[in-house]
Amino acid sequence: MTPPVFRELTREECEALLAVSHVGRLAYTFRDRAEIEPIHYAFENGWIYGRTSEGSKLTAIDRNPYVAFEVDEVNGIFDWRSVVAHGTVYQLDKDTDPAREQEFKRALVLLRRFLPQTLKPDDPVPFRTVLFGIHVDELSGREARQGRRARAPKPVAK
Repeated sequence: MTPPVFRELTREECEALLAVSHVGRLAYTFRDRAEIEPIHYAFENGWIYGRTSEGSKLTAIDRNPYVAFEVDEVNGIFDWRSVVAHGTVYQLDKDTDPAREQEFKRALVLLRRFLPQTLKPDDPVPFRTVLFGIHVDELSGREARQGRRARAPKPVAK
């Protein structure tokens, strides 16, 4: 077995992975504990948009809105890419100020690209009524490749 090659991803490669994936993990703190939960999401222009339901997660991020978000692409033990984003969570409410309403509409359009029923009568998860956005302040990524050079980044679909 040849040794694996590890390397840092460029910002463009990190954004490309965020753009093509739709399930990631949201990490936050709650009562002096680190919590992590899988969520589906959409990424565009430095923002990660997702949705959740009312509960302890929202209470926690209201108190401490700085979070981490991770997405991975794993094809084997030494054949993977991983991206971690750090940023601030904002709840998006269509009934507050105009800027938040615009972000709510933008999030809804993006989430409906891969789940068209989002917030419609036939929504498969109708209890997830709260939309949020994470403004990405920091972004980093790594990859591992077994016995071959690191692969070129996938182009970002626009």
